[in-house]
Amino acid sequence: MTRIATLSSRGVIALAGADRVSFLQGLVSNDVTAAAPGRAVWAALLTPQGKWLADFFILAAPDRLLLDAERAQVPLILTRLGRFRLRADVTLAALDDWTVAAAWDGAPGSPSPSLPPGLLPVGAVAAPDPRLPEAGWRLLSPVPIAATDSADAWDRHRLALGLPDGSRDLEAEKTVLLEAGFDELGGVSWTKGCYMGQELTARTRYRGLVKRRLIPVAIAGAPPAAPPPPGTPILRTDREEPAEAGTLRSAADGLGLALLRLDALDAPLTCGGARLTPRRPAWLRLPEPAA
Repeated sequence: MTRIATLSSRGVIALAGADRVSFLQGLVSNDVTAAAPGRAVWAALLTPQGKWLADFFILAAPDRLLLDAERAQVPLILTRLGRFRLRADVTLAALDDWTVAAAWDGAPGSPSPSLPPGLLPVGAVAAPDPRLPEAGWRLLSPVPIAATDSADAWDRHRLALGLPDGSRDLEAEKTVLLEAGFDELGGVSWTKGCYMGQELTARTRYRGLVKRRLIPVAIAGAPPAAPPPPGTPILRTDREEPAEAGTLRSAADGLGLALLRLDALDAPLTCGGARLTPRRPAWLRLPEPAA
């Protein structure tokens, strides 16, 4: 059964003009030319030092690109992109009246469902979530889409898959893309050429500099409705003195994402009185332990 949730925390930005693709191509982590009708691209906007600022889905409409972005970050994205517009034939605008929705299959492990006939209003744009088949579809519409489920249900689904959700899980000007799964989840192109922050991103990959990762965790010993708050330190308790191993990010209903040191993944972990157990999704690639 297809489940559809309206995501009020998401907004839409339109990029129009003849240079819209080449303009964005030089600024974000993924290959914008791959965005096409029915095919979305997930990409990040970075600082010159290669640290995360924002991420969004790029969907192609007939005469413009549409960015599905965190609503609270829309002003930041418009400001940052606007600085580089110069003489490019590009216009940027927030589409405040547009709706963002997610559609997915309710069965665990199911791939993207087929969208029900007649679901999309005139002018709407849809594409499968490019991160994982199980993540379903992204839907952008100029009018509301009838929801069959809640945003909280979508949140539980994406936590179960281990998918990050913008600033809830990533830290502006601190997070490195490879810590947050952008490589495995298709958020980085290694062949497109230069973009802002590309040098550090490439160096992190080729030198194996990632020492911590955003990892799905099961949370036990805390009420499902009241998990430890984001930013709560995570401690490993297999030493004489507990040592900090990371921090909890978003969480709900006994599931969460935690930024953890790789050398602590097999250690007993606590967070604000709760017990944490890392859940390594099939898509996650970790370095082989040293011999």
